[in-house]
Amino acid sequence: MIRLVTERVFKALADPTRREILDALYERDGQTLGELERRFEMSRFGVMKHVRVLEDAGLVVTRKAGRARLHFLNPVPIREIHDRWTGKFAARASDALLALRAGLEKGEA
Repeated sequence: MIRLVTERVFKALADPTRREILDALYERDGQTLGELERRFEMSRFGVMKHVRVLEDAGLVVTRKAGRARLHFLNPVPIREIHDRWTGKFAARASDALLALRAGLEKGEA
């Protein structure tokens, strides 16, 4: 199950239009489809398809407010990827740099 969710997130993030939608929601959360559509030279249906992929990946959540549907960024899946993939590699490099610094400070290097 976790693998399927991770694959959906990576697939969603692979497209530059979807990343731009996420950037737009990061800048101003709670936008309507029409507001997002104005940023792109594509049909409303095209933007809607991209938003749907982001929703399926859990990166965007939608809430109804009156007649409008507002789209919000959900950063949790990105953080989970960071913790699962990026974080473990960064930790190893950081540990090596800290050990090097400690060695240099002691005059061992």
